Amino acid sequence: MATTAHDFTFKRLNGGPDISMKDFAGKAVLLVNVASACGFTRQYRALQQLSEARSTKGLVVLGVPSNDFGAQESGTEAEIAAFCKGQYGVTFPMTGKIGIVGEGRHPFYEWVRTELGEDALPKWNFHKYLIGKDGQIVDTFAPATEPLGPDLVSRIADALAA
Repeated sequence: MATTAHDFTFKRLNGGPDISMKDFAGKAVLLVNVASACGFTRQYRALQQLSEARSTKGLVVLGVPSNDFGAQESGTEAEIAAFCKGQYGVTFPMTGKIGIVGEGRHPFYEWVRTELGEDALPKWNFHKYLIGKDGQIVDTFAPATEPLGPDLVSRIADALAA
């Protein structure tokens, strides 16, 4: 039974070795479910800036593509990778496309539901989870929360200092 976010793995976008959350132990992780055709897609730019500014301080931004909200991530994994790199210069790690709602839900999101309740699950693209160095969820942020906004930046600073 999973006890922290470190107990999960994700397939990597476009193949390669799986992304093991254990590899991020001792780092803060901002895990964001993303989509290429969403009104919030422009947040990729700020997520990349956040990753560049804070990765040396111990922050990992992790993009998690899903087509579960408005069918706004309908492309193949190759198309998603090309879009993110070409349009926004994304270099932070991205998982393969996963399910977040219903029976096909990735185990990470089932753990979130168990830990925090149904209301903590994403209701739309670009929902954000801040995971502490110990693998526990520190906070959740609605899709409209800007990645470089003061609330999120402040919580990230706290998680990095912990």
